[in-house]
Amino acid sequence: MHQMVVKSRIIIALLSIVFAVNACGQANTNSTKQSQESPALKTNAEWKKTLSEQQYYVLREKGTEAPFSGKLLLNHEKGVYKCAACGNELFTDGMKFDSECGWPSFDKEISGGKIITREDVSHGMKRVEIECARCGGHLGHLFDDGPTETGLRYCVNSVSLDFVKESENVSKKAITDTITLGGGCYWCVEAVYERLEGVVKVESGFSGGTIKNPSYSEVCEGTTGHAEVIQIVFDASKTSIDEILKVFFTVHDPTSLNRQGADVGTQYRSVIFYRNDTQKKIAREIITLLNKEKVYDNPVVTQVSPFTHFYIAENYHQDYYKENQEAPYCKMVIQPKIEKFEKIFKNSLKH
Repeated sequence: MHQMVVKSRIIIALLSIVFAVNACGQANTNSTKQSQESPALKTNAEWKKTLSEQQYYVLREKGTEAPFSGKLLLNHEKGVYKCAACGNELFTDGMKFDSECGWPSFDKEISGGKIITREDVSHGMKRVEIECARCGGHLGHLFDDGPTETGLRYCVNSVSLDFVKESENVSKKAITDTITLGGGCYWCVEAVYERLEGVVKVESGFSGGTIKNPSYSEVCEGTTGHAEVIQIVFDASKTSIDEILKVFFTVHDPTSLNRQGADVGTQYRSVIFYRNDTQKKIAREIITLLNKEKVYDNPVVTQVSPFTHFYIAENYHQDYYKENQEAPYCKMVIQPKIEKFEKIFKNSLKH
């Protein structure tokens, strides 16, 4: 299990590189226009015009505010903490705790790659710096002495944050997106994604074949062309396609052709059914990188195909693990996948 977790963390690190490169590539399409519209591409002169002197010192020059001086240190209202420079949502009130260290402290971040970390060896110390993933603003440092189950303490400069009360944020509508994934038996994959923060709905069904409204027994014959898939609807303000695919390439074997464990047949193939060019581009870049870095012993065989139709499976297939946790298959096959997911993505679990 330890070796599997180590390899999974390597995979996640590589995927993070892909997403960072992808974001940079999109940002450079029109440098003049983007400089005016995107907080991430502002010059130092532009930052000085939009940030206060103290904010510029901390966010852009990596300074530190005096302990016990921040206005958000003792804030206990319900709401969301955002990057003061670009508005990126970083933490919620439920993640905040009193650490008595002098700066606002949080035990996790909002999922979706909101924060990036860097090694910091300044002042004769070796620490982990945290930055806003959108604009690169310095937030503070990450320590492993937190008192909650995550064991983490995000120590953040109050001046790096803006706080939006829950009452002021209620009018914000969730922006949802959908993707369809095949990673072997849909009972296994469904159980994992139901635990991921930001996922609104997961349905098990079939896609990629030629038969309309196929039954489970027909798909099991392997002649319909359909794959067992899950259709994921997610809140893009709480998670992202990046996070969705990080989980996907971690909890199943993308190098096994038409097979996952003891489940054999084209219906168990590894496949991503994309709905737009962004999903297609990210999926293909991930596969290229994983193969280039030889993360797996064998090449990734995951198909990247355009989405056409999704046919929902019979009712007894929905929430299968939840309804059948004592079944041998659930205990022997699904439960280990869930445990692996919860260990690796502990900061991205639903509350």
